[in-house]
Amino acid sequence: MVVATNSFPSSSVTIPPTNISPNAILPLERGDPIVFGEYWKKMSETCTVVIKGWELMSYLSDMNNVCWYMLPETKEAIKRLHHVVGNAVTEDRYIVVGNGATQLLQGAVFALTPSEASKPINVVVAAPYYSEYQDEVDILRSGLYQWAGDAALYEKNEPYIEVVTSPNNPDGTMRGPVVKSEAEGKLIHDLAYYWPHYTPITHQADHDIMIFTFSKCTGHAGSRIGWAIVKDIEVAKKMTRYVQMSSIGVSKESQTRVAKIMGVICDGYQNFESMESELFFEYSKRILKKRWEKLWEVIDESKVFSVAKYPKAFCNFTNESSESFPGFIWLKCEEGIEDCGSYLLEKLKIRARGGERFGVSPKYARISMIGTDDEFHEFLNRVSNAKKECD
Repeated sequence: MVVATNSFPSSSVTIPPTNISPNAILPLERGDPIVFGEYWKKMSETCTVVIKGWELMSYLSDMNNVCWYMLPETKEAIKRLHHVVGNAVTEDRYIVVGNGATQLLQGAVFALTPSEASKPINVVVAAPYYSEYQDEVDILRSGLYQWAGDAALYEKNEPYIEVVTSPNNPDGTMRGPVVKSEAEGKLIHDLAYYWPHYTPITHQADHDIMIFTFSKCTGHAGSRIGWAIVKDIEVAKKMTRYVQMSSIGVSKESQTRVAKIMGVICDGYQNFESMESELFFEYSKRILKKRWEKLWEVIDESKVFSVAKYPKAFCNFTNESSESFPGFIWLKCEEGIEDCGSYLLEKLKIRARGGERFGVSPKYARISMIGTDDEFHEFLNRVSNAKKECD
């Protein structure tokens, strides 16, 4: 039998006190990346953007560009950031900006769907897959495409689109295509977490469609900016058309902020401007690494939960070997707990996303690692309190 005790844990791990009531529901089902907020407070003046009342009024930005609503400075900032980090090829590629990665994924699926097809094309992702993918595909009830589940189980002799998420959300593993069907397939690579604070940068990604998001790169989720790096001009045109028809472009105010912050990050690395303080990716990796090390200490003493550890790999950006430090915990409940999400909520008052949302067993649950310090420390306290006892 597994029970949750009310006393402070007898764990040997030191966990700071928090201001969160032990009776409060801990909302860790969200992926709201405010963990990096303290860094940006320190950089407040450097990242300030002033927009005058008459500026940025037009829908249009650059009619000579495939993505006509993208500001030239946004395009250059994106290319510069990828050049500095070395995580994606941008030369001779087309960049399409969207309102976050969600809109771009839908735009990519739309762009890859044959207009002359007699039936909807199947969209598949290897489980465990991001919990919102199915809803994103199904929400429009499109006659062009349809959700077809786990890519590893896809055996139909029908065209398909496989979304490859690497590093994967929820479990942080590096992924490649897995469909074994001989049918014609097309790939979309969701690389939202392929940044050096989450995982070692082992190569420059170079795929047909690569989707990134400002939210997970820097933590600025409220700006609602994502971008796709696309090889084929016709695909880029169709993706741009999708964004045009669904939102008539992307906010220029947000683009201006993105370009400024990306520039500040790149300046730090290229101009050695932050010798007395940490650069962004070093700061962010240090915070995530500290959290993961504390989590592993707690889990090592737990007989209730388990969490995978990640293999080391050489990072071309940091020039050192490192583990991955994902933005989410992929928590497994041990024997005696069949529904991890329900157990966490009912016994520990922790709200998580259960494994069935990700296409796998409910013995798993996803928990955010990118919230506040108080939330993280309170989570550790409660997990430490879960004891396994025999009847």
